[in-house]
Amino acid sequence: MTIKTTFIAGLLGSAMAFVGAASAQDIKIGVSYPTPTHAWAAGMNWHAEQAEKRLEALYPDVDLILINSPDPASQASALEDLVSIHQIDALVVLPFESEPLTDPVINVKSTGALITVVDRGLSQPGIEDIYVAGNNPELGRVSAQYMKGRMESGDNIVVLRGIPTLIDNERFDAFMAEMEGSGINILDHKHANWNRDDGFEVMQDFLSRFPDIDAVWAQDDDIAIGVVAALEQADRTGDGMFVVGGAGMKETIKGIMDGNELVPVDVLYPPSMIATAMDVTVAAFKSNGPVAGRYILGATLITQENAATFYFPDSPF
Repeated sequence: MTIKTTFIAGLLGSAMAFVGAASAQDIKIGVSYPTPTHAWAAGMNWHAEQAEKRLEALYPDVDLILINSPDPASQASALEDLVSIHQIDALVVLPFESEPLTDPVINVKSTGALITVVDRGLSQPGIEDIYVAGNNPELGRVSAQYMKGRMESGDNIVVLRGIPTLIDNERFDAFMAEMEGSGINILDHKHANWNRDDGFEVMQDFLSRFPDIDAVWAQDDDIAIGVVAALEQADRTGDGMFVVGGAGMKETIKGIMDGNELVPVDVLYPPSMIATAMDVTVAAFKSNGPVAGRYILGATLITQENAATFYFPDSPF
């Protein structure tokens, strides 16, 4: 996996200060994230648990405390407990929502803890020492580049978007910008809310209105499952039709490994990003070099040639 790093010079000294402060005793790192409500988040939880086992075995003086919360208020309360009960040296947090978690994270920072924010930024910039996230614009751009590479001018695409959010906008806008000038027609785009049932219904609508569809950008593997079901029900899977999803669901990747022609590739949005954030945060205490900064994880195109690298059969996602 490619990791692009942009170091922030003003944060380096503060990150190194945490090393000295915690070196004389066990390093306690709180890891806070939403309770998984869908497959990608369940995969994220699994990878975090695997990272906890690996890092604590590698560093006996590191104590990783994983807590997931069902709503913003519960997550804010969990952050209070991580400070008052566990007296953490660092916090890895994927905010349930940006606005309600900003002040609670500021309160943790005021204790001197190093702060790593994952995926969803806080509503106030500059709070975190480390930021780890997926690359949403790249996910859209890589998807479009693949589709352009195997389609011709005059071919037709339909697009199924996610939930109306900044993340979806970043993916969609980058996809559309990359497709511009290709001569490939975008027949329509509708939100399918990163949900397989919605994906099925939206694709049924597209199939009823457009007799000639050559490919589908589903953006997300859950949506793609619904799209494939609709295509199969309508017997519209022939003539080179293909679907591009995204995220890295294990069933999708296994299909790619086995040569699935209908879903031949996927674009990674790493469910392991909290695990990566845990690695980076531990490195802030254990590395000889500076660690603070932004870590943007690459949106890798998963093909039959590299799919095995991204296949985790024991993960729920």
